[in-house]
Amino acid sequence: MIRKGNDKPFDLGTKVEVLVGSELRHGIIRWIDNVPGSNPGKIMAAIEFKDEPDLQNTDEVYNELKHFNIKLNRACYGDSETFIQPNITSKDDSLLRINDDNLSQSENLIVKGIVKPICVEDGLENICGKYRGIQGHHNSCYLDATLFCMFAFTSVFDNLLFRPPTEKDCAQYEQVQRVLREDIVNPLRKNVFVHANSVMKLRTLLEKLSSVSGLTSEEKDPEEFLTSLVAQILNAEPFLKLSSGQDAYHYQLFVEKDDHLNLPTVQQLLEQSFLTSNIRLKEVPSCLIIQMPRFGKSYKMYSKIQPTLLLDVTDIIEDSPRQCTICGKLAEYECKECYGQRGLGLESIAFCTSCLDQVHRHERRTNHASTKLNVPTEFKILQDHCPVPRLFLELSAVVCIETSHYVSFVKCGSGSEAPWCFFDSMADRKGEQNGFNIPEMVSCPDFPYWLSEDGAKKAESTDDRQLPEYAKRLLCDAYMCMYQSSDVMMYK
Repeated sequence: MIRKGNDKPFDLGTKVEVLVGSELRHGIIRWIDNVPGSNPGKIMAAIEFKDEPDLQNTDEVYNELKHFNIKLNRACYGDSETFIQPNITSKDDSLLRINDDNLSQSENLIVKGIVKPICVEDGLENICGKYRGIQGHHNSCYLDATLFCMFAFTSVFDNLLFRPPTEKDCAQYEQVQRVLREDIVNPLRKNVFVHANSVMKLRTLLEKLSSVSGLTSEEKDPEEFLTSLVAQILNAEPFLKLSSGQDAYHYQLFVEKDDHLNLPTVQQLLEQSFLTSNIRLKEVPSCLIIQMPRFGKSYKMYSKIQPTLLLDVTDIIEDSPRQCTICGKLAEYECKECYGQRGLGLESIAFCTSCLDQVHRHERRTNHASTKLNVPTEFKILQDHCPVPRLFLELSAVVCIETSHYVSFVKCGSGSEAPWCFFDSMADRKGEQNGFNIPEMVSCPDFPYWLSEDGAKKAESTDDRQLPEYAKRLLCDAYMCMYQSSDVMMYK
């Protein structure tokens, strides 16, 4: 994407006008990049002319490098001062329409190398709007929403893009990895747009190589896509290591419905699920994908769930130092039967020796069976000199579903002040049977409010149908929450 002054950004597929000699020509931007050997800060663009007389000595070659495929004498190069946008600034229809005739054009959209996640230092509004994100096609929303969450604004999953192949990988490993990296992730990060044909290349490979059928045309769930791509084909190391000895790529919440909870938080449900399942995480994960207690569009345990912005995982990590729920000192015992009696969540079952004895003198708790915790020796030595650390993961994205259609809310950066956006790969459509979907990104400045205590009170007292559109989608339609640890990411 390039800019001219304070005008709207130019990106792939934008219709522009170029002054060639003394004549104004109409064309389409087909390529944008830095040119090797030139000023690193200077961005160049290639414009393909359509239905115009041939221009002498113009083609797809610049600085002796071929950048895209067109007919001879149909292209020119320039920077943002060379061309202007006409009053109608829509994407080129032929570029966005999905059919066999333009399938080869997706080759022009490949971006090689290493591209960092999208940066929003200049303001989120500058990159939002229609024709932003991943273009949907043929029930691809489950994949579009998930990929956007995983790669647009974070690098936590980037190991999937660069891990060298091993003898355990399938023969097509590098091909799948290259398509994911160069056809989807890099164009998304560089141009804030991915053509549906590029996504179809990945879907076709997944259909061929994985055990999940129907990936090129049928409705699927995000976890089926993750199983197909991450587990089976890319053979990635599982994101979660459980105390049971099992590994997993995502965690499904298993809880019994609490009729007293009108608006449960992800924090509450996660701790309840770990207590019920009697498991712990063996280590703090760099990413934690949590699937809500619902089954597609057919069943929701709770009408609304509030995602937790900062997830406290201190009490679900095996052998991690924990605080006594009474005095706050280092806990040495756990009593599951005391759950919820002294405090909230899993923190309420951790006790130091003296507080455990005091609490269990009561006649209602004398028969409780406690378990001794395995406290790291080095922390026992330091416990009088430093407080028990709390371990947190930050919410990075929420995938939502309504009537079989997946969309997502994504954090556009790291830290508590980072803005949020809403993404829909099929927000609009142009044409009917032979038309195409138009993806859209929308800034969501109210996102943090609806995840705050004040927002929870408002949501709890408001009928679902009366909630603002994006608040309703966030709270009522949450399907999967993605969390990450910036600290752990540095060591992965």
